[in-house]
Amino acid sequence: MLIIILYIFIFIVAVQILYYLGIFSKFAFAKTQQTTPNTLPISVIVCAKNEQENIVRFIPLLAEQNYSDFEIVLIDDASSDNTLAIFEEFEKQYSNVRLVKVQNNEAFWGNKKYALTLGIKAAKKEYLLFTDADCYPTSKDWITAMSAQFTAQKTIVLGYGKYEKINNSFLNKIIRFETLLTAIQYFSWAKAGHPYMGVGRNLAYKKEEFFNVNGFIDHMRVRSGDDDLFINQAANSKNTTIAYTPESITLSKPKTTYKDWLIQKRRHIATANYYKKFDKFQLGLFYFSQLTFLILSIVLLAIQFEWILVLLLIGFRYLITWLVIGFSAGKLKEKDVVYWYPVIEIVLIFTQINIFVTNIFSKPIHWK
Repeated sequence: MLIIILYIFIFIVAVQILYYLGIFSKFAFAKTQQTTPNTLPISVIVCAKNEQENIVRFIPLLAEQNYSDFEIVLIDDASSDNTLAIFEEFEKQYSNVRLVKVQNNEAFWGNKKYALTLGIKAAKKEYLLFTDADCYPTSKDWITAMSAQFTAQKTIVLGYGKYEKINNSFLNKIIRFETLLTAIQYFSWAKAGHPYMGVGRNLAYKKEEFFNVNGFIDHMRVRSGDDDLFINQAANSKNTTIAYTPESITLSKPKTTYKDWLIQKRRHIATANYYKKFDKFQLGLFYFSQLTFLILSIVLLAIQFEWILVLLLIGFRYLITWLVIGFSAGKLKEKDVVYWYPVIEIVLIFTQINIFVTNIFSKPIHWK
């Protein structure tokens, strides 16, 4: 029995190494990204619901972008605070702001995809760049950096949306590390020719891609997933690329309590149930191999069975994963969270289990 457990452990380590060296290294060890500025017409689309505090801070940062041909499409999704009034002031202040007012609709009440669909249809430009109302670009060249990745063939661009750093907050390190690991996964799979998701905090695509798959119609009843489910459906090896220059990154306000972050993650994981079969399989196998590696490491070391070999395998696995994550973090300016990697990984493994079990018995709340 112990020999069988050891063989299973060796297999699990091999699976982890395959993920990190076979897939995730494609992003980690990729060359520094070069950009050749485009002058494509861009519509920056922001959908907001009760975001009055954030939009006052962040919309002016979008309006100040160094780009020659862009508009800002502001979508008010039936807000009950002053979001609409503030948007109307922005429309008066900036000549390139277009306002879309969404009324409550019984069939699509509280459905962000419905609001986004109206905004996309109202957009006058051919290329669409999305961010959230609580996000802001790290550079005045954000539009330039994202649009530079468009080519005649590459009509979907996956960007990175990081979270603000909060000093002396371990929860913040967990959130930022989890966001980094997610980006490593979807960037690497995109470079491997199998894009499966993107994030609405920083995502761009040509308008025709939206209409080619009839927009969000196939998953309109799934309240979340305007970003990852759309990409899962529309993206492929030929039409998708990634953007990871420092200028292409956006920042968001992170959750400050474990409870709020857990609710957010429950929505994300519930949405992944609607991915294509292969994508669900590869994600499931990755997280299963993480959990199994941790459990079997503890078991084999506790009983001291072939402990030298086990320690060597554990050390080799951590060396490879730390290198891959470290190089990736350097590209995305997240190096400080890597120092906590082994501890955070354990926290995330048990968080995933908690979310999986909780989602079985109750449905997460979507949008606002």
